[in-house]
Order: sequence, then structure tokens, then C-alpha cells
Amino acid sequence: MKRETLDALNRARGEKQPVVLVTSLDDGGQQILDPAADSPGDAALVAAAAHALRTDRSRTVTLNSREYFLQAFNPPLRLVVVGAVHITQFLAPMAVLAGYQVTVVDPRRSFATPERLPGVDLRTDWPDEVLEALALDTRTAVVTLTHDPKLDDPALHAALAAPVFYIGCLGSRKTHASRLERLRGAGFSEQALKRIRGPIGLDIGARSPAEIAIATLGQITACLRGGALA
Repeated sequence: MKRETLDALNRARGEKQPVVLVTSLDDGGQQILDPAADSPGDAALVAAAAHALRTDRSRTVTLNSREYFLQAFNPPLRLVVVGAVHITQFLAPMAVLAGYQVTVVDPRRSFATPERLPGVDLRTDWPDEVLEALALDTRTAVVTLTHDPKLDDPALHAALAAPVFYIGCLGSRKTHASRLERLRGAGFSEQALKRIRGPIGLDIGARSPAEIAIATLGQITACLRGGALA
């Protein structure tokens, strides 16, 4: 690998920018593609690079009688949960097993304790402050579970202003309708509000906290991978 290619790859990884290292198996030439940008060159190659990022899979492809090895470099997956509630006690460890870096945000210190939520990043500042400091990106999912507009709404403001791939909110349809009305009043467009999944989770008839956590992680996975249920 040429030094300039390595430097560019390291810069992209440092900036949490998803890119693909493309290596020609015919002549060994290499280039870095960012499918989200206006990448020059073969549209089919850019599309193949986008697929590699979306599936988190490096692979060999044949395009126009040439072989390429596409190596995906994605930033880490992150899940930010607002509310250290009972559902979170199930969702957080499930998400860790699925490969997410989990941050739980709740200024209520009696809820956000290592005893209740071991092994995750606990933050007790206000949610909007934490989310802004985390520099939310396209590999981040945000879930609000508190039922308290004083906590959930500021977090949603921050999430809607960022390119996160998933936003989900706990609550009934009536609660969600009220939430959307508050967000409209804050100036968010209908297009922006369509990004919010509420009531949260896949429709699997979930009732218990564990089942709601399963439904939520399933919906997050469908959105991440572009599944039929997304």
C-alpha cells in the first residue's frame, strides 16, 4: 500500500468516515471510495462499495471483466439509549452482543447506576448535552425510553439534527402523536419526523421489557441492513 493511500485511510478512520479500500486484483492498484460522496469513476464500482459498507462485508467482485477486492472500513456501531429504565437493562446487553458500543444517558442518578447497567457507558448529564458531545454519525442509533418530555424531547432535537440511521421512541400511539406535535411546534418538518420510529420496535406483540428490547433491536437491525421490515 502506498503511503498516501494509508494516510488517507487513517484520516477517514480517525474522522469516523465510512470508506472502502478498493484493490485491483489485476494490477494491484488501490483507491479509497466514499460512496456517500460524489466519488468519481465507475458507477458500478461505487455501488459495489456502498453494498460492502451496508453489509459490513469485504468481498471480491468482477466488474467489466476486472476483479476487485473491496475492504469495508466502517466506524463502530453505537447505540445511545436515553433512560436507564427496565427495558434498557435488557436492551443494553443485547446490543453489546450485537456489536454496538452502548451509551446510556439519564440524569436521574438513582436509575443510572453500574449495578443496574454493568458494562456500559453511563452518562448523567442532560441528554442533549451528551448527544451533542458524542458527535452522532451514520453508524449511530438513538432510542428514547423515559416517557418524560423533559428528557426525551431534547435528545430527539439532537438526534434529528444528526445523520443517525435510527431514531426510536417508547410510548403509545397517543403519546407519540403528542410528541410529534411538540416537535412540529419546535420547527421540525414532516420529512424529519418520518425518521422517528414510534411506537418503538417491530410489531411482534411485545409486552414484557425483554420482548420490547428484542423488538427494538430487531427494528434497529432492519434499518441498519436495509431489511424488508425497515
